[in-house]
Amino acid sequence: MISINDFLSSPLKGVFDGFTDWHCHILPGVDDGFKTMEDSLAVLARYEEAGVKNVFLTPHIMVDIPNETDALRKSFDELQAAYSGGLNLFLASENMIDDLFLKRLESRDFLPLPDKRLLVETSYFNPPVELFETLRKIEKAGFRPVLAHPERYQYMSERKYVHLLDNEIEFQLNLASLTGYYGHEVQGRAHWLLSEEGYCYCGTDLHRQSQFEHLLASKIRRSSLKELKETVLEVSNILE
Repeated sequence: MISINDFLSSPLKGVFDGFTDWHCHILPGVDDGFKTMEDSLAVLARYEEAGVKNVFLTPHIMVDIPNETDALRKSFDELQAAYSGGLNLFLASENMIDDLFLKRLESRDFLPLPDKRLLVETSYFNPPVELFETLRKIEKAGFRPVLAHPERYQYMSERKYVHLLDNEIEFQLNLASLTGYYGHEVQGRAHWLLSEEGYCYCGTDLHRQSQFEHLLASKIRRSSLKELKETVLEVSNILE
């Protein structure tokens, strides 16, 4: 039976106390995210005010944005030198499964999340050829694939989601998907995956500060907020 609480909403900002952002584009000047050090430092200050604890900076690596790992490490060092706040900052990357990815897979040239978890993404409209086989290749290379924002992939069906989850592929949720930011279809997929305990990680996928202000001002179903907080609590243990 559906509870009345499913129709009541609560502020999404309540999830940010102790939050770990597993996916954002705050590292300045390296992709389509934040462009200047000043803007990056400003949003990190807002993160602190909201209660965020840990931030994984995950810039794009793809054919169109072929960031080199050494260059990203240099940019990360510059941000750390400029930042004097209390957040724990970490460097990883969001890796598009494309020709460049397959080339780097041979040399294992990646910036993974903890425990060699590798954040990967695909086109929103079409899956890469042999997606499942590629995920298995990632595992054979010694990494654990984490699929970024699967709720945004239009080619996905419930059956495909279940197939991936049954094969221990981990999912990362974009918080804004729950607010309708990407449209009602994406919102519906996100709520379904959350209710099915499909997500292991949460991230903002932040590209600009206005997106964070949107999250702070948004509300979601009370039942979804409870499920979301449980997910956030579980994954926080990875860093302890």
